[in-house]
Amino acid sequence: MVKIEDIKEHYEVIGADGVHVGTVDHIENGRIKLTKKDSGHMDGKHHYISMGLVAGVEGKTVRLSANANVAVSLEDDK
Repeated sequence: MVKIEDIKEHYEVIGADGVHVGTVDHIENGRIKLTKKDSGHMDGKHHYISMGLVAGVEGKTVRLSANANVAVSLEDDK
């Protein structure tokens, strides 16, 4: 089980398929907040990934249990 404390600022977030999803800005309200400039969106907003999608942390990489295209569709910007 992944501990939220294991996820740090600037870690890369990748999908189960190895595709880059974003970069961790920080943890907010139990979710991963991605940096604006590297969240895969051009809308100028922060996007969030649920901790429920995190499969593990390997070094400075957060690996999700869903492929990148699915994880991006499940992102929340609130």
